[in-house]
Amino acid sequence: MSKDISIHSWPCSYYVSNEKRWVCGTLSLTPKSLRFTSSKDGENLASFRLFRISEIKKESSSFIFSSLTITEGNVKHWFSSLQPSRAVVFNVLEHFWREQLLGSGAAAGVEASESQTSKGKELIRLVSGSQKRLEDTGKVLHHQGEQFDNIMVGLNKIESDSDVADKLLSELESPPWWPFGKLPWRSQQEAKIQHEASASASASASASASASAKKGPGKEGVITKVPVIFSKGEDLNLKPGKLTVLVSALEISDSSSQHVHRYHREEVDDIRVHTPFELSIRQRFIGKPDISYRLMSAKMPEVLSILEMQYKKKIEFMPDYSAFKSNPEQSPSNPETSIWNSASGFIDCIRLSEAQSGEQQAQLQVLQPPVSDSEAQELKQMVMKLKNLALEAETELERQDEALDIITSSVDHATTHIDKHIRRMRKLL
Repeated sequence: MSKDISIHSWPCSYYVSNEKRWVCGTLSLTPKSLRFTSSKDGENLASFRLFRISEIKKESSSFIFSSLTITEGNVKHWFSSLQPSRAVVFNVLEHFWREQLLGSGAAAGVEASESQTSKGKELIRLVSGSQKRLEDTGKVLHHQGEQFDNIMVGLNKIESDSDVADKLLSELESPPWWPFGKLPWRSQQEAKIQHEASASASASASASASASAKKGPGKEGVITKVPVIFSKGEDLNLKPGKLTVLVSALEISDSSSQHVHRYHREEVDDIRVHTPFELSIRQRFIGKPDISYRLMSAKMPEVLSILEMQYKKKIEFMPDYSAFKSNPEQSPSNPETSIWNSASGFIDCIRLSEAQSGEQQAQLQVLQPPVSDSEAQELKQMVMKLKNLALEAETELERQDEALDIITSSVDHATTHIDKHIRRMRKLL
């Protein structure tokens, strides 16, 4: 069952109040609940839903031992000897608890067993058509960019051939009595001309760099930002932070918005998805340790749809992920969470009707929502994909604009060199 699949678990001890003793076991976090299982006989001694938790605190038992208390209604549960540390367990539990209270739904992204509405179907059809057209446009832009790259390769070959022709013409122009190739004064003149050309090229490059710098951070193409719990490499010290998904990079920052690490798109070697709520990103190196980060978030399912588009050849789904997806009980349409769905604004109107007998009475008629929860979630993910495609198209267009400028200047430079070589060859005839 899905409730038995845990996002994370920690060895610890639990205080059984009615027996006044501590019991060793495992504290497990699932998408919707917390449970403690005894390591001796496997008995489930404590289990409660996340939305029923009213407080999570760090406290001390017997004024000495560090403990974690979880308050459920009027009942306080004590957990101690938490491994790897109390702070790590607190950070993870608080993150998923807060996201559950904020209505994010820890099981976002998992299909709900709700009937689709006609309006929802129409909206999904329209957005899907727009997404397909934008994907086709992106493919055309990508093909056009490849053609520009091939043109630049051809121009570089023309320039190298032009240098070879220049050397051959210089040897032909040298007088018979001079056996050392170019004449020294001609070499100095050509070096001066080349220096001026390189200076003008570097000036144009710096101007384009300053222009791109003026775009500012708002032009980087931010797709989405989600709160995460992260750790570096094999470190078990999970800390709260934020993951920013950009068009050309993935950026990790801490809880105070300080930069931690930035993976440029071409630097990411693989992304391993362990569960719908946990993944790891790695950049490989030869001769030094890899740079890898492990990220966990209740909103990770929203990010996965974007990462699948951006890094489809580098993303790998681990066996635990399949175990989560194959269990329908993780659906957000759980009846125990209906109080959150009913409070989320899907009650369209309350209609007051009169009885035909003449007696007036108020009747509350809850109409069917125009868009179901599953359709709203699907539309949200599709809109995020549209945003990603649009930002990628914008980035590709900017790159092609710069390529066109380089091609234009290279063509002018090659034309000037060819005209010069033609004049020199005519003098030799």
